[in-house]
Amino acid sequence: MPARQEADTGKTLLCPMPGLVKAISVSPGQEVKAGEPLCIVEAMKMENVLRAERDGIIAHIHAKEGDSLAVDATIMEFA
Repeated sequence: MPARQEADTGKTLLCPMPGLVKAISVSPGQEVKAGEPLCIVEAMKMENVLRAERDGIIAHIHAKEGDSLAVDATIMEFA
């Protein structure tokens, strides 16, 4: 069986678990630094703060507050 290749997700923020978007803390065009909070996803009554892994600029936000997301759903993209 061929080895599965992982998609390049270096410029996207994916939802790590099924959950509800509680807050989006950034806007398109905003410059973010590593460790800065990007959004909050609630899963199983726990709020998970998703933070920037590296410095960058927000290119596009796909999710909005109140959206219910599946695992690996794209929340936002970086430039």
